[in-house]
Amino acid sequence: MSFLNTLQRHIDAVSTLGDLEPELNAMADRVYQCVTQNGKVLFMGNGGSAADCQHLAAEFVVRYKAERRPLASLALTVDTSILTAHSNDYDFSSVFTRQIQALARPEDVIIGLSTSGNSANVIDGIQAAKEMGCYTYAWTGVSGGKLLDIADSTLRMPSTETARIQEAHMIIGHWLCEEMDRRLAD
Repeated sequence: MSFLNTLQRHIDAVSTLGDLEPELNAMADRVYQCVTQNGKVLFMGNGGSAADCQHLAAEFVVRYKAERRPLASLALTVDTSILTAHSNDYDFSSVFTRQIQALARPEDVIIGLSTSGNSANVIDGIQAAKEMGCYTYAWTGVSGGKLLDIADSTLRMPSTETARIQEAHMIIGHWLCEEMDRRLAD
């Protein structure tokens, strides 16, 4: 497969992200409200999505581009002792649930990344967060999977290809960071 073919698939996947603008603006409003009222943004996902969660949490805490105060954010994917102990003692499907129960508060926003929308541990984490009164987002592929009916809001990327979905997730994630910079810059 040629690079140009891959590039065209990327362009096709992200070319309609503008259609999500109303949902994205509503998400930015909710995240802004969360972080200005001492809430946290918690990210969770598996594999490449776990790496994306870590990346976005770092952008929130450190900064994206503008000088602004640090924003409380965690990637629930980075503590290897928690991940391995919980998975060994309990089950991997509840590894995010346990952390949400320990760390989340009702004023927090929980964002679960799952390209299929069917990751059991993200589904369980979203359900636990909702039970605690947190607002939940699922970032998925085009179908939304099971998360479509579980999360408070689902942002469905217009693709079925994992790499293209993850690329679209990062465009949205970077935009969200940029929007927080714009709203909170010193």
